[in-house]
Amino acid sequence: MSAPSDTTVNLESLLDSCIASKESRHEDWDTLGFQAQAGPEFRRAQIRYIGSGATGNHEGDDRILPSEHFTFSNMRLPVGAIGPEHTHHDVEEVFFVLEGTLEVTVHDVEDGTKSASRELGYRDLIRVPAGVPRSLRNIGDVDALFCVVIGAQKPQLPTYPPTSPMHGLSRD
Repeated sequence: MSAPSDTTVNLESLLDSCIASKESRHEDWDTLGFQAQAGPEFRRAQIRYIGSGATGNHEGDDRILPSEHFTFSNMRLPVGAIGPEHTHHDVEEVFFVLEGTLEVTVHDVEDGTKSASRELGYRDLIRVPAGVPRSLRNIGDVDALFCVVIGAQKPQLPTYPPTSPMHGLSRD
């Protein structure tokens, strides 16, 4: 049997550098912990795969695959928990449900009291355009697990409109 060629070794290394396994992930309940200070219903976990999303700087986490054009993570939302109303001004955001049932709400930009909601379950997806306030709520009887894709290598931090329970809350 012959020794592997440099090309084979390089391809093997390339392939290995592009994999983020389930076993190497962890549920980060702290990155959005500042929101849970507003109430336990805002507690949720981010599970990062590609880039750090719009939750802050996680560049020191060497388990995260580098982002070139988008970020990808999973989010765990406990039963009854809420992803509060927020706006990504610079990017679209996609939610793809893996487990549980989410109510996704978009809010009117001009009048935050107007909104429209949809229920999403297993393998349902929604794309929310940049600049449209959105919120999530787990309306099921099990934790909701869903993919979050954000359309930029390093998205800006979201803002919280006056109608959001997070309005005026500091990330500190």
